[in-house]
Amino acid sequence: MADVAFIGLGIMGVGMADNLAKAGRKLVVWTRDAAKARAFADAHPGAVEVAPTAAHAVRTAPLTYCMLSTLEASTAVFDAPDGVLAAVGPGKCVVDCATLTPERMAEMAAAVRAKGGKFLEAPVSGSKKPAADGQLIFLTAGDADLLEAARPDLDAMGKATHYYGADVGAGSRMKLCVNMTMGVQIAALAEGIALCEASGLSGDAFVEVLKQGAMSSPLIAGKGAAMVGRQYAPQFPLEHAQKDLRFAVAAGDKLGLALPVAAASNELFKRARAAGNGGDDCCAVVEAARK
Repeated sequence: MADVAFIGLGIMGVGMADNLAKAGRKLVVWTRDAAKARAFADAHPGAVEVAPTAAHAVRTAPLTYCMLSTLEASTAVFDAPDGVLAAVGPGKCVVDCATLTPERMAEMAAAVRAKGGKFLEAPVSGSKKPAADGQLIFLTAGDADLLEAARPDLDAMGKATHYYGADVGAGSRMKLCVNMTMGVQIAALAEGIALCEASGLSGDAFVEVLKQGAMSSPLIAGKGAAMVGRQYAPQFPLEHAQKDLRFAVAAGDKLGLALPVAAASNELFKRARAAGNGGDDCCAVVEAARK
């Protein structure tokens, strides 16, 4: 029997699962692209089993991590007849690391608990490189004893774990606040670079000034250089950043809270998606600002 099941080997999940394997965990994995699952198993001979279905993976291990890219993908895999929930029973534990709506996380938690399982939401702050480097930040809520059982795994995959109590949805609310702020910063940086270039100035020079002042940050340095150099290999896909902005704006609407800066940033990201940049890194939003 495997130590853990891992569902979803996309941009984030593959690095996370890799760090679990490096930590000595025996894994059973399933992802929608079977070739990716086989390649991952080949990279870890003797340590990884490929499951034919998500349900099989959950049945094969006491603890399952899920990392699926969108609400639609997560819902399809969780609720499918051969999906995650179908295999949950007494004693099974599910840790979901995706960025979903708080309401959806609460629904999944209720469904898992109704079948006798335990649930922890653990959305992550970080992108492709932090996932590969084991430097993610986990924003958790749910069953406290499951958090303690999963803590060695979270430590292998991340650099910090925050717990917001038993109320599932709190971790996702924090994640939306974080990603909304990031999206706004990226949109502002994109517009600053676009204005600088349109004014006949060097985008590189603009980023250098920002790096030397109070706004200096890894985001300014990394995304700024990528925007100026038009380097859009996906670390955090633009379509996912826009999805998170959309969720955040919707959360504000539900609370009667105006988020005009986030809403405007969301519109810029939507323009970039419509122009075909959805699969690029989120810094490709600068292309919409340049037009």
